[in-house]
Amino acid sequence: MKKLLLHSCCGPCSTQVIDVLKDSYDITIYYYNPNIDCEEEYNHRLSEQKRYCKIIGIKVIEDGFNSKDFYNEIKGYEKEKEGGARCSICFKLRLEKTAKKAKELGYDLFGTTLTVSPHKNSVVINSIGKEIEGKEGIEFLEGNYKKQDGYKKSIEISKKYNLYRQNYCGCIYSKRVDEKHDIVV
Repeated sequence: MKKLLLHSCCGPCSTQVIDVLKDSYDITIYYYNPNIDCEEEYNHRLSEQKRYCKIIGIKVIEDGFNSKDFYNEIKGYEKEKEGGARCSICFKLRLEKTAKKAKELGYDLFGTTLTVSPHKNSVVINSIGKEIEGKEGIEFLEGNYKKQDGYKKSIEISKKYNLYRQNYCGCIYSKRVDEKHDIVV
């Protein structure tokens, strides 16, 4: 069975993706999310990720809270609309780090749970992943996990395990959009 390093933004998003992939891959969750706006939120999401993975027997690797990486990368894109260039930069940052970690630790491939969200463009994310695959020389597992009610199933699994579900992607810019428009990002 191939070893997959699966980037995850949070426990709820990982639930359905793990469920879809667990019979085909030996999965380890990689929690690298420098976009999260504060350490308290970062740790809350990490704690829920670890709690869920402990229940289902999946290992979690994390790199610690370091928002400097995110702010350095998105400099000049702070006023971009949600879902625009700033988000693509953020996806690339997290996927590059995941690919490098996967290669360093001897995984066969890397992927992400980001495409389970109906608010994330799976075409953009998969394109970035494939670009990184070519650059880093490690296979990227493409996915669009929101298909076949994937997002709905992730909500159901999250409720079953009483997982904390946040209402924004993690960055301060999406939080502002959420507060301004009262939408779930």
